[in-house]
Amino acid sequence: MLKWKKLGQIFNPVEHRTSWMYHYGQNPNVLELEDRLRIYFTCRPESDHNGNSVSITAYADFEKEEPFKLIQIAGRPILQLGGPGDFDQFGIMPGSILNVKEKNEIWLYYVGWTRMDAVPYKWSNGLAISCDNGKTFERYTKGPIMGSIFNDPYLQACPRVMKVGDDEFIMWYNSGIEWNLIDGHYESVYITRFANSKDGIHWSDNNRQVIPTKVEKECQTSTSFISFNGQNHVFFSYRYGLNFRNKEKGYRIGYAYGSDYQNWTRADEMSDLDISDSGWDSEMVCYPHVIKLNEKIYMFYCGNNFGQSGFGVAVLENF
Repeated sequence: MLKWKKLGQIFNPVEHRTSWMYHYGQNPNVLELEDRLRIYFTCRPESDHNGNSVSITAYADFEKEEPFKLIQIAGRPILQLGGPGDFDQFGIMPGSILNVKEKNEIWLYYVGWTRMDAVPYKWSNGLAISCDNGKTFERYTKGPIMGSIFNDPYLQACPRVMKVGDDEFIMWYNSGIEWNLIDGHYESVYITRFANSKDGIHWSDNNRQVIPTKVEKECQTSTSFISFNGQNHVFFSYRYGLNFRNKEKGYRIGYAYGSDYQNWTRADEMSDLDISDSGWDSEMVCYPHVIKLNEKIYMFYCGNNFGQSGFGVAVLENF
């Protein structure tokens, strides 16, 4: 059993409101710098008069030791939203941050959102690059870096990328596989697939599902890989695909182990990070990012309502 000790909420965007960061601190992704942790996340301004919102990516810097004291917050979004018709016109959500040291660059793999007519949205995976240590980014290309073909007919999202050796990149990402009409609106169902690349830009097609599903029409997202004690581990969000905006069927953090990157044995019962009895993560836990820091294992994650009130951290006690 992997036993987690919650250290509490470390960032609430409501306490630092600006015109572009009104609420939400979704999908925290941690970049370890020499003197700090830089955590990228998605926030939102207030919704418009029609109730529509956009997603914007920013970062906050924290000290590199418990209790992870906040140092500063980005003064502006790290990447501007796309223009009319672009795949990221209405949203940019970080999928993973990769320090490409040989190029002296920071690569941001992200999810671009656009609104649709027949269904609510479409997601696609993009890439942006920073040459100023991760403060600002420029798009690698105007369009997405993966094509929605073969096994991904509807959506691609949440690219979690890792470099393996000198000449291989691997990715776990969401693949939308169906839409379901519920009470007059459509809900998507998405699973985790695996892709690889020689350069981090051109990715394999016809990728296969790698994490087994567990609940009805399960949705999976934000796969976080880490290796310790001679074993590979992944932590990820999962929820029911229907009627999920509640405590009973909302996001939880799943777990699986394996000896490689594609073949996983699911064992949620072996990791005990769950919702709390009360407070900011009492109805939902989601979007984990697990890192090794100072000879400890930490999980950064979001809470209720898909991270509306930001994110917190837990430490693995039996490592």
